[in-house]
Amino acid sequence: MANPQHTRERILDAAERLFFTEGIATTGVDRVAASAGVAIVTLYKHFGSKDNLLREVLSRRLDTWTRHWDEAVAGAGSADERLLAVFDAVETFRASAGPAQWCCFLATASERPLPEDGRTDPVFDLIRQDTQLVTDRLAHLAQEAGCQDPGATASVLLLLYNGVLSSLLRGAPSDPVALARDTARSVIGSRAAQAPSARS
Repeated sequence: MANPQHTRERILDAAERLFFTEGIATTGVDRVAASAGVAIVTLYKHFGSKDNLLREVLSRRLDTWTRHWDEAVAGAGSADERLLAVFDAVETFRASAGPAQWCCFLATASERPLPEDGRTDPVFDLIRQDTQLVTDRLAHLAQEAGCQDPGATASVLLLLYNGVLSSLLRGAPSDPVALARDTARSVIGSRAAQAPSARS
């Protein structure tokens, strides 16, 4: 008898691969089911709808990304390096992410219109959650690194982070992670508070 959890993971793997290599709108649930080796009725039994499937793919992706970032922060040797660890996490995450090399959250946002005022969209809510997580965590780490304006520093680093993800899709520059890290290091240095002890 098939293990339901294994079946669920197979469907999620197939959906992630197809959604983010061929496009969300152009990938039907029948294609996902066929790729996962399950009947469409099985897919609907596990997820109920294409939107629910997409949201579960993104939720799983967010959990995995967060683990990579946690590990990068834990392995950093100083407050500055903990702030820069977001770029280390991009490298390790990409190395383990399979064929979907472009950010799934940006890809989803590019295909999905903003919900109308007063309407809820669980998928877009998860995109906002991802953005808020990155922004809040960068601001917290910037504060720990002794930056004078942690919120503004976080905004600049978020811009660099988004630029890395877009550059990976474009294929140029050839090493956007290293360039963004060097730029971020300069930003941190220019925004450091006077108290050097806060940065160790």
